[in-house]
Amino acid sequence: MPRRLAVLMDPIQKLKIHKDTTFAMLLEAQRRGHELHVLEQRDLGLRDGRAWLRTRKTRVKDDPAGWFEQDTANLRDATEFDWILLRKDPPFDAEYLYDTQILERAEACGASVVNRPAALRDANEKLFTALFPQCCPPTLVSRLPADLRAFIDEHGECVAKVLDSMGGTSIFRVAAGDPNLNVIFETVTGEGSRAALVQRYIPQISEGDKRILMIDGEPVPYALARIPQAGEFRGNLAKGGRGRGQPLSERDRWICAQVGPELRRRGLLFVGLDVIGDYLTEVNVTSPTCVRELDAAFGLNIAGDLFDRLEALRP
Repeated sequence: MPRRLAVLMDPIQKLKIHKDTTFAMLLEAQRRGHELHVLEQRDLGLRDGRAWLRTRKTRVKDDPAGWFEQDTANLRDATEFDWILLRKDPPFDAEYLYDTQILERAEACGASVVNRPAALRDANEKLFTALFPQCCPPTLVSRLPADLRAFIDEHGECVAKVLDSMGGTSIFRVAAGDPNLNVIFETVTGEGSRAALVQRYIPQISEGDKRILMIDGEPVPYALARIPQAGEFRGNLAKGGRGRGQPLSERDRWICAQVGPELRRRGLLFVGLDVIGDYLTEVNVTSPTCVRELDAAFGLNIAGDLFDRLEALRP
């Protein structure tokens, strides 16, 4: 049965459609006959306790020469949509927080928001790993450079990162005795004003930072290992990493089994786990990617699997 779908996303005209996961979702929804509507953050609002969306009815095609057509914008009550997909990329700033609060009002009035707004607020993509310490490398979160330095002295080579970044930005590989430690600590903690995270460095990053996609707590059976380019330790595709598809290992599946029930309990329907070697390093809940790469490598239809689940949950 055709449904109406709204997608809150970054500007559609700026997509790199050959690798954009949100675009894969739009294509699949249209293939199923669903009516597509697209909006940006500026198009979301609240009046008298009800969420409204200024959306543009949209048609898409898998053509880099011209991948979308849109009608003029119309103001609609959020409950006019069967699903609202929240696919805005980080940073998770105050504006993103407001979006989750507005969309929580939409949810209270009967809209189905994916992922759930309250769950997005609670699940910082770096800090959420703390729920699964059995899956993670040694990890410290602190605002104090002295704490970070002591952790590095204890564990040797480490990775330091800020808590609200994406795509490999503001990540540093550090070691005891590094003459740049002070400036790195100043950068990641904002001179001691914000929390930063350090993890023991995992040498298996040379074999790739694996992205494992989860749909309602169950893993897609293949991961995309993002392999750093020469002279780089970050595997992120945005930083020049090379993607290589591979089946999940037994350890990967164990990590998924540890994390999956909590994702399902919180209403985190579409999530990307980052795994290096045998360790979980991040839980991506805002706008996980790598669908198009895995689809192409293994003949999958991951967006189709997602919509099968959405339709089952809202018959």
